[in-house]
Amino acid sequence: MSLFERYLSLWVLLCIIAGIGLARVLPGLFEVLAGLEYASVNLVVAVLIWAMVYPMMVAVDFGALKGVGKRPKGLIITLVVNWLIKPFTMAALGVLFFKHVFAGLIEPADAGQYIAGLILLGAAPCTAMVFVWSQLTRGDPNYTLVQVSLNDVIMVFAFAPIVALLLGVTDIAVPWETLVLSVGLYVVLPLVAGAITRARLMRRGGEAAVAEFTARIKPASVLGLLLTVVLLFGFQGNVILESPVLIVLLATPILIQSYGIFAIAYFWAWRWKVPHNVAAPCALIGTSNFFELAVAVAIGLFGLNSGAALVTVVGVLVEVPVMLSLVWFANRTRQGFPA
Repeated sequence: MSLFERYLSLWVLLCIIAGIGLARVLPGLFEVLAGLEYASVNLVVAVLIWAMVYPMMVAVDFGALKGVGKRPKGLIITLVVNWLIKPFTMAALGVLFFKHVFAGLIEPADAGQYIAGLILLGAAPCTAMVFVWSQLTRGDPNYTLVQVSLNDVIMVFAFAPIVALLLGVTDIAVPWETLVLSVGLYVVLPLVAGAITRARLMRRGGEAAVAEFTARIKPASVLGLLLTVVLLFGFQGNVILESPVLIVLLATPILIQSYGIFAIAYFWAWRWKVPHNVAAPCALIGTSNFFELAVAVAIGLFGLNSGAALVTVVGVLVEVPVMLSLVWFANRTRQGFPA
């Protein structure tokens, strides 16, 4: 690892501080950037995430995809954790903290809103950033693509029923524009671009040319991550500064859920002797969230200024630092998994 990559967590911390500080100094700029969105997908952030995802898509070998089905353990772990464990443990944590542990610190009328926001986060596994976390843990790009794609297919059918069950709301309007646009921007377009790039590189110099190209553009991918952090914290800088105690309260169950879900999936993969380049991404997929979908549904159901929408925003803020800490842990426990 280069010096820059070795201290990535430090640069992320500085970007968090920079984002909050710039939001105070240049509020107009961040208002303009925040307004550049369609179907709850911020287009500037989308471009940056695209830049992060693209290098891994270049590494996808379509000829090897058919072999993924011969190694089903990673897929089983991902699907069980994402759809049979995560939504329900998130709902349980919401009830525990906002009905009991934090009951004296928040308005009783707000408790239901906060629980609803947590449920929306728990029922929406990540689509885009998983490719970044997989790349940082040297994950198998072919397997990661299949894991994410399978999750997206299941999400189309399972998200609304799970949310309806846990919220007790029968009329859940899935924001199809957000779902389709996000999958298109974060999976389909970079995959097509990566496939075209890979084909040209293979004709020019084979796998060596592909490896050289991905190594050359990796700094751009990391830069995209850092700029994304600046923007996300810049967009919500005022919320953080105006209600720091509330942000901490909302973040507490999200943090417990994130580390707990990772521990379940990672330990399960270790017990099943899943190779690390599959185990790490399959644990990270369940840990991160599809925050565009969660934010869109929260706004649609409860309103822009609702407690549920605020929880989904806090989920966005917590995700990058948490995921980087888990990437760090996964990389340092690699030797415990089979090659």
